[in-house]
Amino acid sequence: MAASAASGKVLPLLAVAAALAAALLYAAPFSKSLGGEGCSLLPHDDFWIASERVVTLGRVGPAAVEVKGGLINAIAVGDYRSFVLRRPLVDYGDAVIMPGLIDVHAHLDEPGRAEWEGFSTGTRAAAAGGITTLVDMPLNSFPSTVSEETLKLKLDAARDKLYVDVGFWGGLVPENALNPSKLESLLNAGVLGLKSFMCPSGINDFPMTNSTHIEEGLVTLAKYKRPLLIHAERIPDVASDDELDGELDPRSYATYLKSRPATWEESAIRDLKRAMKDTEVGGRSEGAHLHIVHLSDAETTLDLLKDAKQSGTRLSIETCPHYLAFSAEEVPDGDTRFKCSPPIRNAANKENLWGALLDGHIDMLSSDHSPSTPDLKLMEEGNFMKAWGGISSLQFVLPVTWSHGKKYGITLNQLVSWWSEKPAELAGQKNKGAILPGYHADIVVWKPEAQFHLDDSHAVYHKHRNISAYLGKELSGHVLSTFVRGNLVFAEGKHAGAACGVTILAK
Repeated sequence: MAASAASGKVLPLLAVAAALAAALLYAAPFSKSLGGEGCSLLPHDDFWIASERVVTLGRVGPAAVEVKGGLINAIAVGDYRSFVLRRPLVDYGDAVIMPGLIDVHAHLDEPGRAEWEGFSTGTRAAAAGGITTLVDMPLNSFPSTVSEETLKLKLDAARDKLYVDVGFWGGLVPENALNPSKLESLLNAGVLGLKSFMCPSGINDFPMTNSTHIEEGLVTLAKYKRPLLIHAERIPDVASDDELDGELDPRSYATYLKSRPATWEESAIRDLKRAMKDTEVGGRSEGAHLHIVHLSDAETTLDLLKDAKQSGTRLSIETCPHYLAFSAEEVPDGDTRFKCSPPIRNAANKENLWGALLDGHIDMLSSDHSPSTPDLKLMEEGNFMKAWGGISSLQFVLPVTWSHGKKYGITLNQLVSWWSEKPAELAGQKNKGAILPGYHADIVVWKPEAQFHLDDSHAVYHKHRNISAYLGKELSGHVLSTFVRGNLVFAEGKHAGAACGVTILAK
């Protein structure tokens, strides 16, 4: 974990910062009036932010954080109001200051399908939700990012449109999986890792992979120490009793749920057994890292993954807020905003997912933000079997996680682990995911206790607000400010005038 690994190195610096504070600082908070046309809403390159609840070094308490040149320069722990600041200070009172969220699973759909979302609206929504880094999936854009050339198209499309930092996963598909030179070309171009589907993806130029493709791709990935993300649903070789039988109502959510039973997830993990074994010490892909995206089944599939971890497989698991917030029993028939793959399962399964997350069996959270144009959701027709699947959620994941997690007693440190530290580790971002000297000043400031109704009056920055399943919900957790590399990119409902986020490429 980033914070624990670095704590021994930074404690002396924190002590120095605290000791010098009384001598160096004076109490002169600058005006909170917001400017405008540049990369930041604040006209300062060197400033302090402070509150009674700063999440750093595994603790939550009063502290002041110095931001200088886009980095965290120092941290003064303790009663910062007794210090006198030489530089400008923003005092956020009792609001929470913590590392910005890192979302490792988002579909921004550009180039080719910017009418679905796009870099500009997607990253504006992210900034408004406290997300400071996104990793864009290789599909739903057109063409899919499966080669050095298609990655270049993605980078060109992102230029001057990013309000947060954005990295990119590449695609592992049959065309490149068995061709190490093609795969190495894509990895050398800077993708942070690869993503594959074990079932049809719904995107024509992103075909599914089988276990052989995955095993061969892992051999190449092992050399680069980058992860393979897997959509782990596989149609079983033998039909189960759960499969659809006869004429069923396509508007019924139960029909859709039955069409993608938990046995699909279980079948995928069983098919990965040899690939997972290969990542262990002495295996042909030793050092490679398997990451299971958006786990939905918290029964047999989860048990298989726990066993694999215990046996030495280099494996991590994510789930998503929609699996923790909703259950199949509450999805209205015909409301295709709730359609996603794998599907939202029953209430008992939701409880088991929360238990696995709290116990550390599930490592992290991601949005799996997967929007489309409203017409593809078929909301008037309400046909679950034909509608595009995907939950539109980028702006809401922080309050959704907090609102539904409160009943389980989740802590701010757990939020940071699930949404910042572990995702930074997966994406290979050693200078993100924690509030520590030398790290990027990627920070969210928010009020966990502030409640709001996500109604028509609430500002939503996604391209298509009406397709989100979260509309109409009561949530807790209001984002006040978002800093990306020290730039105040969002505050008081306003974005910075210029989009100055950075594209992240692996080296």
